[in-house]
Amino acid sequence: METHDDTSERAKPARLGIAGRLAHAFQDNALTPLLALVALLLGLFAVLVTPREEEPQINVTMANVLVAFPGASSADVQNMVARPAEQVLGQIADIEHTYSVSRPGMAVLTVQFKVGVPRTEALVRLYDVLNANQGWLPSNLGALPPVVRPMGIDDVPVLGVTLWSHDHTAAVELQRVASTLEAELKRVPGTREVQTIGGPGRAVNVWLDPGRMRERGVDLLRLQQTLAAANMGLPAGSVVDKTGGKTRMLTVETGNLITSADEVADLVVGVSNGRPVYLREVARVEYGAQSARRYVWFTPGTSVAAAGASGAAAPAPGAAGQAFPALTLTVTKKPGQNAVNVARAARQRIDELRNTVIPANVQTTITRDYGETAAEKANKLIQKLAFATGSVILLVGLALGRREAVIVGAAVILTLTATLFASWAWGFTLNRVSLFALIFSIGILVDDAIVVVENIHRHQQLEPGKSLRQIIPAAVDEVGGPTILATLTVIAALLPMAFVSGLMGPYMSPIPINSSLGMALSLAIAFTVTPWLALRMMKSHAPGASDDAAQADGAALAKPGRVQRLFTWLLLPMLQSARKRWLLALGILVALMLSVGLAGVQWVVLKMLPFDNKSEFQVVLEMPAGTPLEDTAAVLQDMGAYLAAQPEVRDLQAYAGTASPITFNGLVRQYYLRSDAEQGDLQVNLVDKAHRHEQSHAIAQRLRPALDAIGQRYQARVKVVEVPPGPPVMSPLVAEIYGPDEAGRQALAARVVKAFGDTAHVVGIDSTLQQDAPRSFLRVQRQRAETLGIPVAAVAQTVQAALQGANTTYLHDGQSKYPVPVRLQLPLERQVGLDALLALPMRAANGTLVPLSELVQVETGVIDKTLYTKDLLPLTYVMGDVGQRPLADTKDAASFIDSPLYGLFGIRAHLKDAALPDTGGLGEYWIRQPGDPFRAYAIKWDGEWQITYETFRDMGAAYGVGLILIYLLVVAQFRSYITPLIIMAPIPLTIIGVMPGHALMNAQYTATSMIGMIALAGIIVRNSILLVDFIELEVARGVPFQQAVVQSAAVRAQPIVLTGLAAMIGAFFILDDPIFNGLAVSLIFGIFVSTLLTLVVIPVLYYAVFRRRMAARAAAASNPD
Repeated sequence: METHDDTSERAKPARLGIAGRLAHAFQDNALTPLLALVALLLGLFAVLVTPREEEPQINVTMANVLVAFPGASSADVQNMVARPAEQVLGQIADIEHTYSVSRPGMAVLTVQFKVGVPRTEALVRLYDVLNANQGWLPSNLGALPPVVRPMGIDDVPVLGVTLWSHDHTAAVELQRVASTLEAELKRVPGTREVQTIGGPGRAVNVWLDPGRMRERGVDLLRLQQTLAAANMGLPAGSVVDKTGGKTRMLTVETGNLITSADEVADLVVGVSNGRPVYLREVARVEYGAQSARRYVWFTPGTSVAAAGASGAAAPAPGAAGQAFPALTLTVTKKPGQNAVNVARAARQRIDELRNTVIPANVQTTITRDYGETAAEKANKLIQKLAFATGSVILLVGLALGRREAVIVGAAVILTLTATLFASWAWGFTLNRVSLFALIFSIGILVDDAIVVVENIHRHQQLEPGKSLRQIIPAAVDEVGGPTILATLTVIAALLPMAFVSGLMGPYMSPIPINSSLGMALSLAIAFTVTPWLALRMMKSHAPGASDDAAQADGAALAKPGRVQRLFTWLLLPMLQSARKRWLLALGILVALMLSVGLAGVQWVVLKMLPFDNKSEFQVVLEMPAGTPLEDTAAVLQDMGAYLAAQPEVRDLQAYAGTASPITFNGLVRQYYLRSDAEQGDLQVNLVDKAHRHEQSHAIAQRLRPALDAIGQRYQARVKVVEVPPGPPVMSPLVAEIYGPDEAGRQALAARVVKAFGDTAHVVGIDSTLQQDAPRSFLRVQRQRAETLGIPVAAVAQTVQAALQGANTTYLHDGQSKYPVPVRLQLPLERQVGLDALLALPMRAANGTLVPLSELVQVETGVIDKTLYTKDLLPLTYVMGDVGQRPLADTKDAASFIDSPLYGLFGIRAHLKDAALPDTGGLGEYWIRQPGDPFRAYAIKWDGEWQITYETFRDMGAAYGVGLILIYLLVVAQFRSYITPLIIMAPIPLTIIGVMPGHALMNAQYTATSMIGMIALAGIIVRNSILLVDFIELEVARGVPFQQAVVQSAAVRAQPIVLTGLAAMIGAFFILDDPIFNGLAVSLIFGIFVSTLLTLVVIPVLYYAVFRRRMAARAAAASNPD
């Protein structure tokens, strides 16, 4: 290293700004390399400790409040339970919405807190309000106490393991294995909850025989009482024991607990004709599976690719495509834990338990591993980040030289590592959005270092007689002011996006926050570490040295003379001719209008977010009300057989009568509450992306028509539900029907359903309208029952126990993890019709037995319809999606636009005559509920439209705030109100690149495209600042105004083009991502077009505005008198 003893070189040059002073202080400071090392180590630390997840963890807290009201109708449940409860829950602060669902005998209320409210705080508020307002449920009303079921993002499992067997009779064995596995997996560090979905459950089934019960004088209630009383044990105390010559206390216990089904069968349940009556004489006692309330099965895919990628042993020959009994264990993680580590440790524990806890005949298939997908996504993005960084360094090397490239590369790497640490300290995880933020930022993080290094490089050529120690502070100071201002303008453009509300705000917040942190850190590194590196790595130019030395060091851009001649030829005619300046303005205006018009002619499609390429999707089945569980399972079987034959399907799991493992989408849509016999799910896993040519969205769209056709054969509603690319909604298309009365709302909803069906490419149509389901009401004849001394409650309890089953007591076998009930019930084969039920004996007060048929009157009817409210307003929902219909229903497949917004507009065209007669016009609301829904009927559009409106509204506001902040910053710097307007003039020019870019790339304009547009505002203003600042510096040095204008474009073209290319290169690496494709297209095409136009527009516009003022100033200077 060369040494300098000249103290004059170490003296701080006069009149340096803050940037020059920092450069002077740090270029020789021993702390500089230590600070750089600390930044590097902090970044490595952050990479190691930051939790990895595939998607950002959005703090969305919801809670279901379940209130049972046995025997009440839907109307009574709504009026006496749901509405008062919703009023009570409305007292809680920071609630987004309250919902209620009132069905016969049950109210389900949902409290949705605003995004960002901490889970614990939200639940404390909920419990506090419920406890403080217990009087809203009268104690003798008959309703049970509320049960609170909180749900949040941490309730979404990160790992799903399906246990299945080739033995179709192994369901009980699978459940035994799963019970043991639950405890073992819960021991894995970081696990929060381990649950089992499926499995019949074990029980001692007591199948009642009404005829024998009547013969032996036994009734069902007596059986329940006898079984409960016979299974009792209590600690009685202790006595003094003096046997054996020693005095000690002897513990005494009493009772006789039931330990087996044989003991249950041998219980004496009565006396008939002087002899005991054993339970086995009036019922069939069996130990085994409970009566089916749900079915779960597993089907391996039939393709060769599926067999090789299933994550387990390949199915036995002939097993592919078949349905095997199964159950699924789900594992959730604790908040803040690394999903990758938790899932990996759980999988390792499962492998260790094979052939011990898990028998050889039980197969395990990993059907969900969000830890693995998070690790894969994070590793891939970190790799892209490295490639993007290397590409930018290579660009600088080609433009400025090898040494300059090393300096810029070091600055970028230090900025990235420091930003990773700052991101971890802020609380972000390593997920796709935070890493995309860094890749997107590469192009703008490198700007400060490029501008500083390029100006040092230029000053070396301009002042070959000076040493680097003299050149660096002055060169840094020259660009310091505009660089600080330009960095602040980029932050001002991006940071307001962090305040976007709703689900989209926290989902995308890593982009503005990480980018802003990175920009601030890059500025600090450019003024501290970069000068230190430049002093030691950039070659000094001795006096008289030729420029060949600089070119030999790698400079590859054209000579300044050529650039000067180019801009003189390009700009001078417009500077000298007002007509040509107006033609330029007119051309830009026409190009701007044509670009905006691309959205109007649908050459650019607007959408919230495009679908990602996932490895799973879900099929949700809704059978007609009253459908038996077995029929639901049969339809799922048909759809599963079709799906298993597809080459892209790895495997699938079917869930009939129970919900599949919850996803974030299912959390918002409350799929976890789906437990009726007519409801079913198919969880479809696709082969790895490397083994298929289509993206998951294209596969789901292609398979949807066939699945719809299968559903139509059974009058079923089928929805293909994909993993949403961003925040989920109830459905992509949602119409909320409001009105004065339920009958009118249902009639209007039926017309809206028809409008959905009449609209091309609207699929997955569903609604809260319900078909009539038959009901038999056994009305107790009070006088007859009271005469016999039989309470109405006894009749109701008997009927419920006979049909649903009653868990009278439990075995004490010392082995079962879950209690094994002794369950009384009519045999399933006798639950056909009412004859066996009506033959059940009831014991009168005098001890005689009376058949149930003498106490009740059978009335037929339909089940009460479920009633819905939202924020205390009654409503009916109609939902749908967009996609390809079966060919028989599709007139023009080529016209399909994959965006729910266009489907919504199509539906509205079919709603012109939807208003009910004699009710006046039909109101239509877009962003709020109707103010007075009891005056007239109205439709409020929700779904993806609502979140699109909120997101673009908030982003538009953020864009406006950013522009105001940029204007204020530029005013403060240039002390002018007009100059900032000139500097900001190129911002609209980005549209000329963005919209045609989307059209050329056949890309949808999405929320990420809008983020790119906002970022472009700061990037383009940065270029304008460099040009205007140079013009003013040259004019201050006495250069003629016109020459200074041309010179600004010629001199600043290199750093402007370099920083533009760097940003485009960074964006290029996210171009292949389905979600962030719009961001990449906006940056690449927006920067390309606006950078080229800025180099022309800013000099011409600045000259046009200030030419008279500069001419007057020049005249005054030449004629001082």
